[in-house]
Amino acid sequence: MPSQAASIGYAALDGVARVNAMLFRALGNSPRDAIGLFVALLAAGVILTNALYMQPGPHPAPIFSVKPRPVGEPAAVAAVPRARPDTAPARVARSRTDITADIQRELSRRGLYDGPTDGVLGPKTDAAIRDFESSAKFKVTGEPTEDVLRAIVARPLKAEPAPRVAARDPIADLIAPQPRVTAVQRALNDYGYGPVRATGVYGAETVAAIEKFERDRKLPVTGQISPRLMRELAALTGRPLE
Repeated sequence: MPSQAASIGYAALDGVARVNAMLFRALGNSPRDAIGLFVALLAAGVILTNALYMQPGPHPAPIFSVKPRPVGEPAAVAAVPRARPDTAPARVARSRTDITADIQRELSRRGLYDGPTDGVLGPKTDAAIRDFESSAKFKVTGEPTEDVLRAIVARPLKAEPAPRVAARDPIADLIAPQPRVTAVQRALNDYGYGPVRATGVYGAETVAAIEKFERDRKLPVTGQISPRLMRELAALTGRPLE
């Protein structure tokens, strides 16, 4: 099936032939003139067909140039610089009471203040702040500020004194009331090996009562609170003594 361009070319040639026949008749049937005119018209037809329908794109230098209609360009928008976001978080100003309370707390932790932590700038707090400012080579104002608080926090804490361990007194341990002695004294009293006062102190009456119990139970007489004595008394009472 012939292409559209070929069909158009054939139509152009056919038109040229018809025009040539008309001119041949008009020129008095002169064969030479008719052939020359035919060749010229044929060449013109081929050139026009090639130029108009067989070119892949517009001619680089057309005879009749058509200027495209100007397209309205949008008005240039002035570039407005963007404000840079502030990445640093906004610091919230704290109240004077909060700052004072923190200063009181930190001074107290360092042994420089012995008053209440109430956020009230009283005489004790004022004196403690002034003393600290003087020792830290600050301008002495007595005002509770964040700078003063930071300087106080930077100071090391007061070392806590080590707890004193009292030396054990062996004599005091002997005369101090002992739960075991108290339990033995009560058991001896309950079963008639007294009277023995349940004082928890190991004395002569307790020794005498233990010796009497040991003789009755056919045990070695020692008068001491031994593990065997504890077992015998527990078996007698039916419950552990400790």
